[in-house]
Amino acid sequence: MQQLMFEAAGEYAWRDAPDPEIEAPEQAIVRPIAVACCDLDVAVAEGQLPMPPGHAVGHEGVAEVVAVGDAVREVNVGDRVIVPFQISCGSCPACRRGVTGSCASLPLMAMYGMAPIAGLDGGGFMADLVLVPFADAMLVPVGDTVDAVAIASISDNIPDGWRTVAPYRAELAALDPADRRVLVAGRRSIGLYAAAFASAYGAQVDYVDTDPQRLAMAEKLGATVHDKSKPDKSFDPYPITVHTTADPAVLAATIRATWPDGVCTDTGLYLGGVEMPLLAMYTRGLRFVTARVNARAAIPEVLELITTHCDLAPAVDRVVAWEDAPQAWPAMTGKTVFTRPVAARR
Repeated sequence: MQQLMFEAAGEYAWRDAPDPEIEAPEQAIVRPIAVACCDLDVAVAEGQLPMPPGHAVGHEGVAEVVAVGDAVREVNVGDRVIVPFQISCGSCPACRRGVTGSCASLPLMAMYGMAPIAGLDGGGFMADLVLVPFADAMLVPVGDTVDAVAIASISDNIPDGWRTVAPYRAELAALDPADRRVLVAGRRSIGLYAAAFASAYGAQVDYVDTDPQRLAMAEKLGATVHDKSKPDKSFDPYPITVHTTADPAVLAATIRATWPDGVCTDTGLYLGGVEMPLLAMYTRGLRFVTARVNARAAIPEVLELITTHCDLAPAVDRVVAWEDAPQAWPAMTGKTVFTRPVAARR
């Protein structure tokens, strides 16, 4: 088979690799049909997140099942499925309590598409075939009526945006209507998804960014947009704030915009240390949340919300033919989805 490899800064190429084979009864093999770039993929392509070359890329997408082991019961050959980017067994204590991003049966950060930072490398989704080691635990069936392009990022970035607001929706609903407000400091796709979900939960959403295209996308997703580099003193404090830029200065401004006993969720990956105003946060009772998303645990609820109340298609920047990936991958600036035809049903 072929898979897309990161060869050097700005250089990607199709390379031959052995076809995966089912070697255990709980395994499955899938064929990706719609693969989205993660926000980290864009950062790597732009040189903002240095990575050593020589690894397969892609870890967000929808696939079709092409083979299953004898013990697989939840999916069948021909099913269309979501493949979480994190590899998880589904049966260890961590998985049973929903912490599927830290499966105790596998090395920490076992995942697809990011071998240099993965505890266990599962290969990349930009490949002819992908092995899923725990098919029943990992794969989530999705109906043919759901737009695969719109949800292609549901393996990672979509649930990452969801978890910034979903745990606090009951708090928002308990507030006076005028106070049901969410601030999102956006950059790339996660901020857009956070804005979309906050709007779907009935909040007034203020989205802050300087990119004209993302501002237009956020507006289509239900937010009021502000062409600013960061929230300033003109913003009244919010019960829920979301920071997605990985810029410490914007993070500080977002924390300042959080009201007493409010919550600020951060999705950034910081390569260096970040100073935090812990005394001010303590005295104001501010809750600060940062963590990797537990994608598999979140996907079913996220999928239900998308299919009933939340169209995420406006967050997709570009759709590209599969064969054009080597040229398009290094030029990505927003959520790009690579597609190929579904194989004939068996």
